[in-house]
Formats: sequence, C-alpha cells, structure tokens
Amino acid sequence: MDRYAAVGRALRDAASHELPQAARKALSEHFTATQVELLMADYAMTILQPVPALPYTTERIPVHASAPGRAFGAQEPYAEDGVAGDTGAVVVHLPVTVRGDRLGVLSVTLPAEVYSPRTLRELTLIAEALGHEIVVAERDTDLYVQARRVERLTLAAEMQWQLLPGRSCSRREYDLGGHLEPAYAVFGDNFDWSTSADHLTLTVSNGMGQGISAALLTSLTVHALRNARRAGLGLADQACLADQAVYGQYRGTAHVSALLLRFDLATGEVGVIEAGSPKVWRLRSGRVEQIKDLEAQLPLGMFEDSLYTEQPFRVLPGDRLLFVSDGVYDVTSPAGELYSDRELARALTNTRLLPPAEVPRAVLGELAGHRGEVRAEDDATVVCLDWHGRP
Repeated sequence: MDRYAAVGRALRDAASHELPQAARKALSEHFTATQVELLMADYAMTILQPVPALPYTTERIPVHASAPGRAFGAQEPYAEDGVAGDTGAVVVHLPVTVRGDRLGVLSVTLPAEVYSPRTLRELTLIAEALGHEIVVAERDTDLYVQARRVERLTLAAEMQWQLLPGRSCSRREYDLGGHLEPAYAVFGDNFDWSTSADHLTLTVSNGMGQGISAALLTSLTVHALRNARRAGLGLADQACLADQAVYGQYRGTAHVSALLLRFDLATGEVGVIEAGSPKVWRLRSGRVEQIKDLEAQLPLGMFEDSLYTEQPFRVLPGDRLLFVSDGVYDVTSPAGELYSDRELARALTNTRLLPPAEVPRAVLGELAGHRGEVRAEDDATVVCLDWHGRP
C-alpha cells in the first residue's frame, strides 16, 4: 500500500472527532511530518482557527496577511521555507475543500529533504480526502462546527447556517458562492441550491421580521421549496407549494421575498420567478447591468392560492450573475445616503477578478465600509454565479 492510500485509510478508520489526531499520526509515520495542524475557516470567512481547540481559546489566524490564508484564498498549496528559524524544515499549507466548498487549511511541517513535487501532489490529495471525511464526520460531532466560531452565534443565526447547502460549489458548467452578514447574527436571509445531471436550482430568500421569528419563517419556506423540488415539481409549482405552506401557517401576517431560478446546464436557458425583493445583476463582457425585465410577482405567503409564472432568461459562457437581498441596497451611510445601484455596480466591477466564492464577502465588505460604524439594521445576502456552460 502506498503512503497516500495508507493515510486515506487511517482517516476513514478514525472516529469522527479524531480526524486531526489521525491525520497527524499518519502523516508523521508516512511523510515524516513533524507538525500537522487543521485550521477551519470561521463563519465570516475572515479567520482560520486550529482544530481541535475549545471555541474562542486559540490565537486567531487572519485569512488575509497569513501564509495559511494565502493557500485558502488562492485555493492552491503554499509552501514556506523555515519554521521559527529552522531552515531545515518546510511548512506546506493545503486548502481543505470539498467540491468547491472551502472548509479550511491543512498545515504540514516536513523536513526539507522530504519535500518534493510528488510529496506536494500527495499532500494535496490527502487534504481533499480530509475535507470529505470532515463533511461526513459533522453528522456525528460538533467539533468542526465549533472550530468555525470566533464568537457565539445567535439562535437565529444557528438555524440559518444549518439550512445552507454550503458556502460555495463548483462544477464544470459553473462556479457558485454565497455569504450572509452579519455572519454571527443573521436572521431572515438565506440561499439554497441543488444540482442534478441536467439542472441547477438556486433560490435566494428573505423572511420578514427579525430574530427567531424570521428564522422560523425562512426555515419553513426553504423546507417547503426543497420538499416540492425533491418531489420532481417544476419551478412554478415549487413556488406555489411554498406559498401555500407559509400562508397556511401565518394567514398572510408574514411573508417571504424570494428569487427562484432553474438553469439548464446544457443550454444556459433559465426559468426565473421573482417573488419579492432579491435583485439580479449581470457582468457580461465587462459591462455591468441590473436585470430589470423580470416580472415582479407576489412574495410567498402574502395571499391565499397565489399563482406564479416562470419567466425565460438566458446566460452565456463568461457571464457573472450577482444576486442580492434588500439588506444590501437598503443600507444607508452615516450621512443617510443609500447604497446606490451605482455603488453596487462598481463593487461588481471591482471584484471581477475574484473567484465567485470570494465575491460575496468582498461585496459585503464594501457595503460595511459604506455603512461605517453604524450597526446593520437588516441582514444581507450576496450570491455570485460564474457561468461556463458546456462545450
């Protein structure tokens, strides 16, 4: 058995909470590693924290301006020579990513004579395998979820983050990333996606209200949409079923703004239902524009037995789409100035060279700069999609 396979076997055989220890032992035995550390990205995607460690007790490693953060941001291995003056060692930082969803970084310290291109390739594969094992292990342990926290989540935020399918996703036809702010106190905003052999379904939703009541409302909506989608219903019927579920529970006293899209992976044809406030922006051939020709339909749950109509839309290879909730464009500066369409267009242009997984956080960062020291009155969602299509 070669050493890559041996480490993979050790990870698969380890208990859910013992993956870091298993990785450390196996890499020491088969790669002569002198130090192994697993770092998890926090909910705000700005901090990397060691695992295992109790929450809030370890020194924070910034994603920006750190060697592990460099590997995390570029999604490429990064090696640095010398550790604390030891020029006979190499530290390799490897992104831990599962199907485009960025989880963290695996840092491995090796003797310089052991490091080689082959070793780097094997360690890269091991970091990917570790990511898959973490995703499976999270069903049985809170260890890796705890490691993502630099502060305590509100109960509403706990509910919303558990609803998400991930924070990014990649296939040959598209790259996709989303983010919520304030990360530790979000309440009504959410996004969801699901892919099949031929289609990508994407929803961006915003339940009215604040706190737990907003989180419960959005949770009901997301589960209703998933239930309809998994039953094989079309986009319009998914919206109708969710509308009935919300109205049946709240009788029109609460509703959810939602944007529903279904992409044909082979053709780029898209079915769209705009049921409320989320907006769509497009960057095509260097030109930024808001998609304004979508028919505004009723938010989900506002009235009994609302009907929804799917509208046609099309994306082309090279298109970048940005989906934003009202928590983005309703933000005001300390002087009372709204975050305008012009500023959002500029933010989309400024982030055009970033991968979709990093764009939402970058746009929300510019939004925070506009807001200044004023505390956000509403949560905000940004989802970015790069469309590649099929040959």
